[in-house]
Amino acid sequence: MRSIEPQITELRAFAKNEGLEILEELIEKQLAKIPGRPIFNSMLDRIENGEANGILAWHPDRLARNSVDGGRIIYLLDIGKLAGLKFPTLWFENTTQGKFMLNIIFGQSKYYVDSLSENTKRGLRQKVRNGDYPTLAPIGYINDSRTKTVVVDKKKAKVIKQAFEFYVKGGNRLEDVSNFLAKHNLFSKTGKKIHKSRATSILSNPFYTGLFRYGGELHEGKYEPIISKKLFDQVQEMLKLRGKPDRKPVNDHQPFCGLISYASCGMMITGEYKVKKQKNGNTHEYIYYHCTKKNKSVKCAEPCIRQEKLNRQLSSLIQKVSLPKDWAVELNHLAL
Repeated sequence: MRSIEPQITELRAFAKNEGLEILEELIEKQLAKIPGRPIFNSMLDRIENGEANGILAWHPDRLARNSVDGGRIIYLLDIGKLAGLKFPTLWFENTTQGKFMLNIIFGQSKYYVDSLSENTKRGLRQKVRNGDYPTLAPIGYINDSRTKTVVVDKKKAKVIKQAFEFYVKGGNRLEDVSNFLAKHNLFSKTGKKIHKSRATSILSNPFYTGLFRYGGELHEGKYEPIISKKLFDQVQEMLKLRGKPDRKPVNDHQPFCGLISYASCGMMITGEYKVKKQKNGNTHEYIYYHCTKKNKSVKCAEPCIRQEKLNRQLSSLIQKVSLPKDWAVELNHLAL
């Protein structure tokens, strides 16, 4: 596969020999594997608008390695917007047979890309089954390019192990772990202090016990573990205990919620606790009830109502259906 610069040099020489007029040289750096390349799409749009009627490229696979882009080029040939294609490495003529062969070449290019992807995935799966980690190892390890294996970075591994032990002992926080790593000269790739979220990822990564995640599953690695499974489990328990502190809800459940709805809109009411502080230092606490407004298609025009006023309204309604006192005495007597 030639790089872009030699391709352009030979295409210029080819255009000169063939007497072709080059309107503009376009370089598309995005892969032709998937549709949506901006420069390529702009080129075809300009051809449809009549700005040019031909394409000069090194090889058809430089134009399309997917069915969408390949089909669009052939369609432009069909409707006459694209008069021809020129390739120094391939002869092509805008005929029925030529377009048929072009379609086959586009298909071969797509097959090559799909096969390469599948072969790569198959190779990675086999590597994982053998216990080899297929990608960049986490901090504390090194990817050995000579042996294509993962080996322990002795200096950093020692600090990582100490960070696990440090978090378990003495009630240390994630911020403390971040500071601990910085104190021992362990920083991010950009040289910055490791953030507490990254510290969480380090402490929750089973890679350091000899197990690695790949494809949503845990696999046993052939590399040397840094920490024991027991220490790792202790850290996970600590993360659970310290990671999610108890939080009191913003609004406590109010007594009338779930019992009363507005007649105008049919939606239930909800309560909201409010605190008002005056300039003289006095503090007043209130509870307001209002529509939940869960149905967005219905607009509720009812205002908020204070709990004291709602209590009076409910008491007034209940009195209309309440039993006389002498009835209550008699009923209580019968119940006994």
